[in-house]
Amino acid sequence: MDRKTIMLGVVGDSASGKTTLTKGLVQLLGEDRVTAICSDDYHRYNRKQRKEMGISALDPRCNYIDILEQHFVLLRKGQPILKPVYNHSTGDFDPPEYVVPKEFVIVEGLLGFHTRIMRNCFDIKVYLDPPEPLRYEWKIKRDTSKRGYTREQVLEALEKRKHDSPMFIHPQRAMADLVVRFEPPENNTSEVGAHLNANLALRPTVAHPDLSDVLEIAGSNGLQPPPLRMRLDRHEGKPVDILEVDGDITEKKTLELKNIIWKHLLPEEGHEAPVNIGRYQFGDTPKQSYPLALTQMLIAYHMIQAREAMKKNERGRNVQF
Repeated sequence: MDRKTIMLGVVGDSASGKTTLTKGLVQLLGEDRVTAICSDDYHRYNRKQRKEMGISALDPRCNYIDILEQHFVLLRKGQPILKPVYNHSTGDFDPPEYVVPKEFVIVEGLLGFHTRIMRNCFDIKVYLDPPEPLRYEWKIKRDTSKRGYTREQVLEALEKRKHDSPMFIHPQRAMADLVVRFEPPENNTSEVGAHLNANLALRPTVAHPDLSDVLEIAGSNGLQPPPLRMRLDRHEGKPVDILEVDGDITEKKTLELKNIIWKHLLPEEGHEAPVNIGRYQFGDTPKQSYPLALTQMLIAYHMIQAREAMKKNERGRNVQF
């Protein structure tokens, strides 16, 4: 494939945090450099038709998978697409949108890793995997505050989809390079927002950064365990590094870690780590999560490293010619 852009795939079940993660990455890298699209716009049927057919949006048969494949390949080649637009408020389709890919392309949605063609378009693949009770809370809060549903309607939809999620969405977790899980700490199981722990499974399918400096600084205040730490474990039967970030990490320690990550891992992006990452909306209330901010920075590292590798390959081809 003639690759002209760097593509990140963010996949997860409904209300798993895909849009929140994506928005932070756009802010971090710059809106002038990032094109972000949602693959859920490619539904084959509107809400009324899905209800009549008894099929959910999670089912690949309910989506134009072949067009998704075509558009992913075009975006990867730096070519524009005419993207469909699904309106979550009306449950119907709006006029299509002309999309020109920029330096970085982020695709978030339910089925981004469904086929080999789609997966092969991505430089880095991230799967969001919150515990189901937490995801349910997020979905109820989002759909009642932003999409006009009642709590009862959201719970009914979740019940109807409970067999589709493990059948169509969860298997994609095995295709990811990073599996990100935000979860409540053991001493605060009711936490649903800013103080969730972050647990990142770093699979050896991509080269992850050397975090020695970051881990050393994380442990410099003598806290045991440190608020950011790494351990070797197994994930879905395979050995992986697990990076853990405590939800109660302080603002001061987060700033220290953000600066060392920014200068050590992302030096070409500027001299100051951005302050606006890790922000999100919980219903209508703005919040900030420090574990989310650090997660966004590590994912951005992979995107920038992929860009540098692509430039190096281009220089090599030019030399050969």
